[in-house]
Amino acid sequence: MDLALTPEQELVRSSAREFVDREIAPHVREWDRDETMDRSIVAKLAEIGFLAGWELDTVSYCLVMEELGRVDSSVRGIVSVNVGLVGKTIKRWGTEAQVTEWLPRLASGDALGCYALTEPGAGSDPGSISTRAERDGDGWTISGSKIFITLGTWAGLALVFAKTDDSITCFLVPTDAPGFAAHQIKGKLGLRAQDTGELTLDGVRVPGENVLGEVGGGLKVALSALDNGRISLAAGCVGIAQGCLEASLAYAKERQQFGRSIASFQLVQELLAEIAVDTDAARLLTWRAALAADSGERHTLESSIAKYYASEAAVRAANAAVQVHGGYGYVDEYPVGKYLRDARVTTLYEGTSQIQKLIIGRQLTGESAFV
Repeated sequence: MDLALTPEQELVRSSAREFVDREIAPHVREWDRDETMDRSIVAKLAEIGFLAGWELDTVSYCLVMEELGRVDSSVRGIVSVNVGLVGKTIKRWGTEAQVTEWLPRLASGDALGCYALTEPGAGSDPGSISTRAERDGDGWTISGSKIFITLGTWAGLALVFAKTDDSITCFLVPTDAPGFAAHQIKGKLGLRAQDTGELTLDGVRVPGENVLGEVGGGLKVALSALDNGRISLAAGCVGIAQGCLEASLAYAKERQQFGRSIASFQLVQELLAEIAVDTDAARLLTWRAALAADSGERHTLESSIAKYYASEAAVRAANAAVQVHGGYGYVDEYPVGKYLRDARVTTLYEGTSQIQKLIIGRQLTGESAFV
């Protein structure tokens, strides 16, 4: 049984489940095979309010992320990045003018946001980014490249992190600015329908008022965004695990071997039990992080624990689900193979599992293992 949810939170969950089962589930296999999705889904996500998730309490937002992850992590990524990494970051660090200009556009889907931190030579070490911003009169000129950017070719706004002298600054960069180019990355193992791009900035000029936060304060902005993004991702991983559990239970009850359903076999029940326990544990850790975020506390530790455990649990759950399905788990007639492919990347982005362990260790001991 779940921890007590309010009637409003239960309504959010049931509404989200109904929406994803109606609007997303019928298209998942086709979108995955085609490595693209119908962009009309953006307007539908906006209409139901998912793209304005910063207006929800964080537990309710996690319930939405879980339901999206249960059906299709590619669609979950749209909301997770637009809200968790971009919208919430602008809401926290933006000026009144920035909030007024961009949050309504993000909420409506008119200008989806992307989070442009990772570079070809800078992943786990954001301090080594080479994109640079130089002062240009009352503005800035930015040059560099970014890689593996979710919504990179769909976004109307990019949060671009660039070196300014020896520090990092975050800039709000409209993607229609001269010198900004985006190219889609294909051939991914998972999240195949999700837009992932490589960005190039060649002398992109932005006015001074497009700095988000303070000049030189970009690393602080980036890390606070990741604290929120990791909660989104953890909740999506709970959804993957829940989807694996539901699919495996249904299949095990239906599949007959040796004259009875495989659900009656001890070792199949062991696999199902492991998925169920991992799912519940990941969900509770994610909700703990969500409650910490809603309390206004710093939640770096809780977010990293949730992201680390939930992403690894999703991989374990998907692997076990494929085993329950046997040969049928290896073809896309059933969803569990896709769950495994989609789950695998969650241990890599927004901080690898190894980086999460170092963050957790630093928070526990006060000693940093980073250079």
